[in-house]
Amino acid sequence: MMLDGLWTWLSRWIVGAAATEGEQDAGDSGKIVKESPVSGVSEGDSGGSKRTTVLIMVAPPKDLQQKIVKAGDKDLDGQLDFDEFVHYLRDHEKKLRLVFKSLDRKNDGRIDSQEIMQSLRDLGVTISEQQAQKILNSMDKNGTMTIDWTEWRDYHLLHPADNIPEIILYWKHSTIFDVGESLMVPDEFTAEERKTGMWWRQLVAGGGAGAVSRTCTAPLDRLKVLMQVHASRSNSMCIAGGFANMIKEGGIRSLWRGNGINVIKIAPESAIKFMAYEQIKRVIGSDQEALGILERLVAGSLAGAIAQSSIYPMEVLKTRLALRKTGQYGGIVDCARNIFKKEGLAAFYKGYIPNMLGIIPYAGIDLAVYETLKNAWLQRYATDSADPGVFVLLACGTMSSTCGQLASYPLALVRTRMQAQATLEGSPQMSMSGLFKHIVRTEGPTGLYRGLAPNFMKVIPAVSISYVVYENLKVTLGVQSR
Repeated sequence: MMLDGLWTWLSRWIVGAAATEGEQDAGDSGKIVKESPVSGVSEGDSGGSKRTTVLIMVAPPKDLQQKIVKAGDKDLDGQLDFDEFVHYLRDHEKKLRLVFKSLDRKNDGRIDSQEIMQSLRDLGVTISEQQAQKILNSMDKNGTMTIDWTEWRDYHLLHPADNIPEIILYWKHSTIFDVGESLMVPDEFTAEERKTGMWWRQLVAGGGAGAVSRTCTAPLDRLKVLMQVHASRSNSMCIAGGFANMIKEGGIRSLWRGNGINVIKIAPESAIKFMAYEQIKRVIGSDQEALGILERLVAGSLAGAIAQSSIYPMEVLKTRLALRKTGQYGGIVDCARNIFKKEGLAAFYKGYIPNMLGIIPYAGIDLAVYETLKNAWLQRYATDSADPGVFVLLACGTMSSTCGQLASYPLALVRTRMQAQATLEGSPQMSMSGLFKHIVRTEGPTGLYRGLAPNFMKVIPAVSISYVVYENLKVTLGVQSR
């Protein structure tokens, strides 16, 4: 995208060292200095030499300068050169234009106090007209009490836009993408959502949507567990045959074995994950509403590990109940009692290590793919609004979740095998590494992906169902739509 008047305003901040020598000291807090190659002729030399490029930042204080460097520093050397600064301006102006278009509800190229009030009200923030006029005054250069695109751009240009609420609200990787794997990085909520109590309503809506979604896709989930544990080269199990065997052994109801505990664990896991995530964000020390990708990965993985550690016995119960034969257990409590009596307390944490290890590749790839797809859509198609629409959000969430599952699936399979070892007659009790080697030796590398087909088959319906239920529950609970 070409920047309107890019070189006009770049000339205010970018000058050669020779032009500024003696006027300002290189340690001035208003500059970011880096040696950079310059094509063309510089003083006393021919093309291809190096000179000092001084970026003089007018107005922003030192903490904002540091944020600009962090946002634009592509080679991670802690400094900002000319090319990086231009790239930062391109990306930043695109975000500013999206927000300006969103605020300009009359489509007249200007923003007035009423438009500011209405836009903030839609985001859950209520301000008076006097407060809106103060906001206008801070940006209004010509005294018209309205802001045009140039005034908006010039005011916000050197303020990093990674936390613009409009973009955050549309693009949050939220709890609606529930595929039943319990490895999702926790949702983030704005300060206003936390203040007004909207966060817990959204968590309740997400939990309810996950419960309905998991119940609808439970037969595919149970088939996946059966294929992970029982399928092998000598015992091939196809999807149709697996369903037929389940119905023959226990009737239609047997398709939902293990679903009860899978639904019950949503509430405690979500609550623990959210609380842990908020505390970890404070420890990280971020003052931003939305963390960066790396920070989200670290905080989310740690929060996921804490939540999974707390509810892991329920994961073991889910696997055992999904594998049980008709009449084997009288319910969740009876299953837990039998496991404790025959195998001891340690049985409730079988497969714990591969489960914890699986969180990192799942969360990392899930976030990375989601951010990549999101940015690709914004760069190519976002011209008048930051709103991508339901289809784009669902597509990004489905693709990122699928990629995350694909990366962590071997660990998930080994976890399930370890959880089920005691139920397999004559099966040796192997460690994680021993089980990996045994599967590869006896079944080949493809053995690590047993049950992958029904697992992927449930992704699209799970995401679609959870989204529809989530939106309806939000209306019921009084949560403002994005």
